This record gives sequence, C-alpha cells and structure tokens, in this order.
Amino acid sequence: MRQHIVSLKEVMAAIGRHSGVPPFWRRRPRIRVTDTPLFKSTAAANVNTAVKASTYCDSDGKQPLPGWNMLELDELGTDAHDAATIIFYTRKGIIETSVSLRPGKTTKRIIWVPLGVKKIAFSFLASESALATLTVEWVWLTPWFAHSRLARRLINNHSSYKGMRTRDVVRYLHVESVAQGRSWRSIALEEYDQTHAKQHVNDGYERWVATTEKAACEDPQSIIAGLKTAPLFSLIMPVTLSDLKLGVDPFVATINSLKAQSYFFWEVFVVLSADISDAQRRELERCIPTTSRINLIRSYHRTFAKLDHQGFIQSQGDGVMRISWGDQLAPEALCTLAKAWNSHPDAQLFYSDEDVLDNDGNRCQPSFKPGWNPDLLLSTNYIGRVALYKRRLLWQLESEQSDLLSHLTSRAAIDYALALTFMIWKSTHGNKQSVCHVPAMLYHRSALFPHPLHQEDAISLVSSVLKQQVASAKAVVHPGLLDQSVRIEWPVPSPAPLVSLLVPTRNGVDILRPCVDAILERTAYTHFELLILDNQSDCPETIAYMADVAKRDPRVRVLRWDYPFNYSAINNFGVAQSHGSIIGLVNNDVEPVNEYWLTEMVSQACRSEIGCVGAKLYYPNGMLQHGGVILGLGDVAGHAHRFFPRDSDGYTGRLKLAQNFSAVTAACLLLRKNVFNNVGGLNEKKLRVAYNDVDLCLKVREAGYRNLWSPFAELYHHESISRGADDTPTKRARWLSEVAYMRRTWGKHLDNDPAYNPHLTLVHEDFSLK
Repeated sequence: MRQHIVSLKEVMAAIGRHSGVPPFWRRRPRIRVTDTPLFKSTAAANVNTAVKASTYCDSDGKQPLPGWNMLELDELGTDAHDAATIIFYTRKGIIETSVSLRPGKTTKRIIWVPLGVKKIAFSFLASESALATLTVEWVWLTPWFAHSRLARRLINNHSSYKGMRTRDVVRYLHVESVAQGRSWRSIALEEYDQTHAKQHVNDGYERWVATTEKAACEDPQSIIAGLKTAPLFSLIMPVTLSDLKLGVDPFVATINSLKAQSYFFWEVFVVLSADISDAQRRELERCIPTTSRINLIRSYHRTFAKLDHQGFIQSQGDGVMRISWGDQLAPEALCTLAKAWNSHPDAQLFYSDEDVLDNDGNRCQPSFKPGWNPDLLLSTNYIGRVALYKRRLLWQLESEQSDLLSHLTSRAAIDYALALTFMIWKSTHGNKQSVCHVPAMLYHRSALFPHPLHQEDAISLVSSVLKQQVASAKAVVHPGLLDQSVRIEWPVPSPAPLVSLLVPTRNGVDILRPCVDAILERTAYTHFELLILDNQSDCPETIAYMADVAKRDPRVRVLRWDYPFNYSAINNFGVAQSHGSIIGLVNNDVEPVNEYWLTEMVSQACRSEIGCVGAKLYYPNGMLQHGGVILGLGDVAGHAHRFFPRDSDGYTGRLKLAQNFSAVTAACLLLRKNVFNNVGGLNEKKLRVAYNDVDLCLKVREAGYRNLWSPFAELYHHESISRGADDTPTKRARWLSEVAYMRRTWGKHLDNDPAYNPHLTLVHEDFSLK
C-alpha cells in the first residue's frame, strides 16, 4: 500500500484553527511485538527478568501525523524498566528519542513527529509478557494546544518555572531561542524532557555525586572568611578490640579524612578500650601525625557508653559529635557545619545526610533525610551518625539521662539514646530553631563496620523515654515492621471518644455500598457515627440503600446537601451536624483492609501534639496510592511513593514507619473537632474541590500541631471515581484557580517541605534524585 505523506501545512489547512475545531486528532496504529531473535535476554538466569524487545507500527497508512503529537502507551506490564526508545524511520534517515515509562499506568508524552515517517519502532527493556497487551495511540495536537500543554508541564514540574503564567513561559522560551540561536521547539522539548528524567537514588547516585553535588560545592575559603565565629568541634571515637580485627587501614582512612578537612578548628579524642594491648596502641600511635589535635587516650573501661563519656569530659569543643572507626567525613563537612552554626545560632543539634562506603571505597546507599521529624525518630533513628550537639546542652542531657546512657553497649544505641533525650528536651524547652538539618552528604559510613541498631535496644530506649512523659506513660512499644524500627501503640482515652465519619456522596450506589458496609462490618473501634452527606442523589437505588442502611444501623445518619458540588462546603456542613469530638473525613470510595484502622487513627489523633492523621491507601490492584503528601510535588502537592508495590519498604523504609508529614489526604483523615474549628475548617470559597485537604493540614501545622501518617491504618481507595476527572474546560479552569490560590497562600511552604529533602525530585513520587 502506497503511503501518503501529509505535510504539517496540509494538516493545518484540513483541520483548521478556528473556534469550535478540536485541538487534537487521534490515530491508533496497530502494534505488534517482534518475535525472536529480536528478543534478547539481559539475565538468562531468570526467565521472568526483563528482555530487550522491539515493537513497531505496521505500515497500514495510519502513521501519526507530522508535527506535535501526544503519545499514549497503555497496558504496559509492571516489570518494564527505565525508558522506551522511539525510532523514526524517515526518508532522510533515522531519528531517535526516548520516553520514560510508567509501568502499570498510562504513559503520556508530547512528541514532535518529523516529516516523511515511513515506520516507527519502539525499543523496551521489558519482559515479553509485559508487552503482550501494550496499546499505542498518537494524538495529533495543534501548535497552540501543544505549546499550552508544554508550558503547563514546565510550570507544574520544573523548578525554574514555578509560579509563572503559561504565556510568560512561552515568551521566555522564545527569548531563549533567539539568544541561543536555536529553535523554540528544541529548547522547549529539552526543558520538557528534564521534567520526565529520573535519577533513581541507588542507580543514579554516582552520577549525582559527579554532577549535582560537585556543582553545588561552595568554596571553603569563602565560607570560612564569612564566618562571624569559628567554633571548635570535638570528635569522639571510642575504639574496641573488635574494631582492630581488619587491621589499622580503616583507622588510617578515618584520620586522613580528618586531615583533609578545609576547616581547621577541630580536635579528636580516640578512646581505647581496656582490652587493647600496648602493642596495638603503639601501632595506632604510628598512624597519627604529630599534632595536638588528635589525642589517643587509654581507658579502663570496655563499654561504648563509658568510652564515649570519657572522651566527652576531656574534650574542649563548643560542639561535640561522634565518628566511628572506618567512617569518613566529606572534606567540606566541618566547614559546612561551621556555616550552619553561624546561620542558625539558636540550634542545639545539627545533623546532615549520609551514605555508605562499600568494600571498594565507592559511595552508595545514600540517605537523604527529612527535616526535624519527631514521630519518625520515635520509629527509628533517622538522625543517623552525624549529629553535632552544642556542648552545654550535651552536658545537661548526659547528666539528666545518665541511667539511660550508662548501660549502653553499642554505638548505634548511644546515638539513638542521645537523639531521643534531645527530643524530650526540645518538647519542653526548645523551639523550631533548636534543630538544624544540613541537606548535604557530609558523612560516609564504612560498610566494613555497619554498627546496626538492634531492635531490642530500640524498644528499650523508646520505652524508657515514653515512661518519662506523663502523657505517653501508657503507650506500649512493639517491634516495628523493619529490623531497626519500633511501633508505638498509643492509648485510647477512657471513655473512648465519639468519632464522626463524614462520607460525601452523590448516586453511585455501587461505590457507596461496599464503602459503608465495610466500615460498619470491619471496624473494631465501634464508638463512631457515620454521616452520609447526600449531594443531590437522584438514583432510586442509591436513595433506597441510604434509607435502608440508616434504618438497620443506628450509627448511620443521612444528611442532604442540596447545593452544587463543593467538597469543602459539604464537609463543613457535616462537621456542624456531627456529635463526635473527633472528625473523620472519608471518601465514599474507600474500604478498610483490616479492622484496626480506626483504632490506630483515633489513638494518634488523641495525642495533644498531633493535628491531622492520615492512612496508608492502596489502589484496588494493591499498588500504593497514598503514603503521605509531599509539598511541591507536581503542581502543588502529590502522594509519596505512589504506585509502589504494597509490600515495599519505600525509600529508607519510610513506607513502614509512622512519621510526620506536612499534609495527608482527606480521602481518609482524622483530627479533633476543636482543631478543625479553630483553623476555620475547609476553605469552601477558594478550594471547592482540589487541595482543600492540603490547605487544612498546613493551617493545622501553622497552629502548632504535627500532622502524622501511619502505615498501620490501611484502606483501599478507588480515587475519585464518583467525582470524575478534571477533563472539561470548566473543571480545568476551576483547578487552575485552586492551584493559583495555593501558590499565593503557601508558595514558600510548597517549595520547602521539611518532611522531604531538597535533593529529591519534585516531579515524580518515587523519591528519585533531582
């Protein structure tokens, strides 16, 4: 069959750009997967691993039209990896481009299709089964529509365009094209591609170190010259006989990293255990250069706690931190800490990010940490190894917690105990400025000496800390879902508070019935009322069901809201009609996974310091839908770890740890009614549909409460099935106005989420690198 190549001018003339003409035109070329030998296995040992496969569009006259197109890849299996390569075979040669994939979900990408395309091939890294049901669709776009979509993508997902208007982005790219002597299209697509690029934390870390980290390094001499004060830092290194089992080379590496520091004002106290022989001591002395800053101390003690304390009392530094045998500091570590010391004079604790040195000395397993996160700290010691305390406070903490610290036998336990005692002090004497997270990779742990925190030590330490606080004395500490974590079972007050669960709905009995029935039948916490907020339902079956369930269960009430849909107004109305002291915002398309979901959320919501409490939500297929909300992700905010497998630990284990987030989704959210009312409830004027939950959480956080997400409250969520997508001009205009309001009101907060890390992406939900 002869193929007719249509020029872009001909297409434009045929379709037109006048009012009322659709801005797109769909084409559905057939797709087939080529047979072997084009399948090439990348890991023959496992038949289920990915293979290199090529698929192509049959030459049946349905090639995509030249010009701007939206490529849609659907039904791609979940074991597809990385990106697909698109190969355009044209009369003038071969042109290639790549598309990052979203396995298990539709991948959409704006592509420029050149003139004269004869055939298009796709190359995937995926199993044959992952491609079995793949569908490909090309949607031709008018230039003005494509430019608008490109601009919106940059505004929502590119840090350089945040807060700009669409026309300003288009104008800016035109100016850049003139300045660089390049086409507008090439610059726009280059910027657009950056919003899709991923650098996974493990796979892309080496590249991040060589590019992003290197580019961000400041001149140490400039930093030092700008310091108002130059604090003296004391580093304590307890050494036991077990440290010497691999020789002194790890010790030399640690000492060399100290000698390489660009900051001069530091001292080190190497405290030797009593079981280290004189010959071993002399061998260590030969590794130490002649300098008064490195002090070797013999001790009569053998436990880490005693060795650590002996080093501390002999030190003179303004700030004190620990360093372990074999670990290394980044060359700019102490200089960066000195800068933070000057920039945050009220801070009493400074901590930074850290990674691991493997057996070959390569950096790996980076831990990009969040800002101060007390509930995450109660779950595990996320603070880690590099923790610099101001000396005066450390004296106070050690004296007040001497019984807790004296019996500890591991480095990790000492680190965790000090972090927990600091948390107690901060809760009563400190403020927001008392702790400073330095988002820089300043500490490198040695894989040869991992020093893990044992779960029994974590349970003992957290239990001891909670017993010291009256409000937490009845909390019970259990083993957590990870080896180095704990789970705290917070007490529910007696008598148990009444919970008012608000479920807005309109028709959709097939959605509402399983939600309401599951809550009534599978909730161990029975002291609740369920308010169905009926928003103009006219389906007889839905109306009959609501009447029936209210009749057979006295906990159910049906309240009619006879106005146009306004999520915020409906729930504010429900709160006004509720009887409970705790409010639960619940979508009509959720179903509990286990019966203790509400018990967990109520126990957290009853804590005086906690505001909003969120749950762990899954899609019906078991993939994660909500693991907390990250501010600034996408346009305004997005769900952490979305599309992760149900059993995944998440980044640094965060999917299995109770922790603080700046916001959680109102698909299932609990908070005390007085807190809800004190912050003015949901914003029904400016945020009728979207982002009202994020706005509520930020108001609660500004009022002094901590918002919390728990992995122990699990529900399925069918996500906005009843409301539908924002796919009409009216809905999109409303959504854009809500985005603009959030940007005006919370802009600084949206671009600096303390529950996240500034080196992680604000484009994807997977904690990949920027």
